[in-house]
Amino acid sequence: MPLALLALAIGAFGIGTTEFVIMGLLPEVAAGYGVSIPTAGLLVTGYALGVVLGAPVMTVLGTRVPRKRMLMLLMGLFIAGNLLSALAPAFGLMLAGRVVASLAHGAFFGIGSVVAAGLVAPEKKAGAIAMMFTGLTVANVVGVPLGTLVGQHLGWRVTFLAVAALGVLGLLGIARLVPDLPRPEGVRVRHELAAFRNVQVLLAMAMTVLGFGGVFAAITYITPMLTHAAGFAATSVTWLLVLFGLGMVAGNLVGGRYADRALMPMLYVSLGALAVVLALFTLTAHDKAGAAVTVFLIGGLGFATVPPLQKRVLDQAAGAPTLASAVNIGAFNLGNALAAWLGGLVLSAGLGWTAPNWVGAVLAASALVLALVSGALERRTDRRAAGGSRVVASGATAATPAPAHH
Repeated sequence: MPLALLALAIGAFGIGTTEFVIMGLLPEVAAGYGVSIPTAGLLVTGYALGVVLGAPVMTVLGTRVPRKRMLMLLMGLFIAGNLLSALAPAFGLMLAGRVVASLAHGAFFGIGSVVAAGLVAPEKKAGAIAMMFTGLTVANVVGVPLGTLVGQHLGWRVTFLAVAALGVLGLLGIARLVPDLPRPEGVRVRHELAAFRNVQVLLAMAMTVLGFGGVFAAITYITPMLTHAAGFAATSVTWLLVLFGLGMVAGNLVGGRYADRALMPMLYVSLGALAVVLALFTLTAHDKAGAAVTVFLIGGLGFATVPPLQKRVLDQAAGAPTLASAVNIGAFNLGNALAAWLGGLVLSAGLGWTAPNWVGAVLAASALVLALVSGALERRTDRRAAGGSRVVASGATAATPAPAHH
């Protein structure tokens, strides 16, 4: 794997850290600005919505800019947003900083996926995408717990200054290691939008929303679920999230490896197993050992879907992959927001602390149904194409004149 992927992974590590570390620092931020924790929660919601909206907008703006330069500009935006978050004297400015940083998120992963796939041989594309996403998964193992620890002891502003420094490191890495890739000729916004007329692209994005949404339905409420149902101390949840992050790392690498060999079977297995494990979590959440194993499996199976889904979008939007790739990153965050909202509804309805797991199981099962539909449509298209080829071949044979005999 080329060294340029390391630079992309460092950028991904910074982005993953800033996205998730706020969940561990909400009480400190709320106290610092004198606002309630639900109000501070807008820093999570604002970031997610910024990713959903920023992914297509920033990608469209970047169609006229060479990809390496666009990645550097996006890291610059990420640095500026985190500096604003670190130094903001008022809550409104802190929220603005979060939104500014989030605008870089979708386009960075979208363009970065295209760049990563273009750096390696065709049969290694999903592995290259997974290598970049490793930065995001490792952030949940190292960056988020460390950032939370720093924020609790030295102040949350120090955490965001450190994240901005990570952005600088990523920017320098991209400048030094990513090759100057020429801007694809003839790329127009209309051309990029045409990818969304492909039903397979839309199905892949719907799978992204539902599949990864299944993960977030459970993980968003992991703290109250495991403290009330399993009896964990609140301080133990940080290490359970590290376990979740380790699962993400393992799942991402396995998903990347097998997506290059058998993409759709990889999706069938990971989505089906994810639905089963989330359903079982309603039972295992009441036992400490069972809960710990299940949290790891949810991280692993959830992230095993990421490289194949991202590659699926790239393959199906092959003529204009950049915007579709970035919008698919937004789809992950849309799934996160949708699942967190649905999980909150079942909790508010008094269905119990483990009820969000059923929501997650239904979402993952729905994604599996869409994957099966997508695979069936692809097989039907392939059969038609093969049948057409045979007709053309037989017609060509019939039209060939017999050799003349003298």
